[in-house]
Amino acid sequence: MKIPKKKHELIRQNEQSVKKSQKHDANLQKNSTMYFQVGLILVLLVIYGLFEMRFETTIPNYSNPLIPDEPLYVDVPLIKPEAPSKEKPILQKKSKSNDFKEVQNDKPMNPFVDVNKTTPTIDVNPALDPSSISVIPLPTDEDFEFIRVEQVPIYPGCEKAKNNDERKECMSDKINKLVQKKFDVNIASEYGLTGIQRISVVFKIDKNGHVTDIKTRAPHPKLQEEAERVVNILPDMQPGMQRNIPVGVIYSLPIIFQVQN
Repeated sequence: MKIPKKKHELIRQNEQSVKKSQKHDANLQKNSTMYFQVGLILVLLVIYGLFEMRFETTIPNYSNPLIPDEPLYVDVPLIKPEAPSKEKPILQKKSKSNDFKEVQNDKPMNPFVDVNKTTPTIDVNPALDPSSISVIPLPTDEDFEFIRVEQVPIYPGCEKAKNNDERKECMSDKINKLVQKKFDVNIASEYGLTGIQRISVVFKIDKNGHVTDIKTRAPHPKLQEEAERVVNILPDMQPGMQRNIPVGVIYSLPIIFQVQN
């Protein structure tokens, strides 16, 4: 057996010699793999043993089991409905004789009332005579255009026209002739107007046949005044009719003339 040589190193510390301590280093990783395998085997054995164990459950045994109650029966007596008894109708005795006894009236008679006089009967629903019924036309405030009204106003002198178209033509001719005769075309030249002058005039012939609501439009105010003056000269007419009811009729009158220099 070899005895290792021990070397003693002297360390001077405060002029004293101290020996260095010798220690063996512990090898911690030595046999660690073996210990791990042994522990793993033990754990697997324990788990296997737990799986192989059998657990039995014990059912308690009752010495006195419960006895179910006996069913309760109730006797219900059968009741038969009684049939309703039919009452026999009471037969009236027929009188053998048809003799009636006269009973005096206790109320006093009115001496001023004639008993033998018959009272007249009044017919609540008498028969109606169609000729005696008069139909009152309903009033209307609606105005109709000259070309759409059922019956146009009748201008004085157009009474002999046979139908509505002839009345329209007659009325237009009469108004055009009146405008050509009464309109003063020299007003345009007095105010320096030249060329063709167009004046639009719209007026209404009301339910009474009067000319009202005159509206004019012209290049100059003096032409408007002249057109309104001429339209006011138109005479009264028979009013237009719509369903045999007098209505207002709107008439449009264009006035066109050439200013002569």
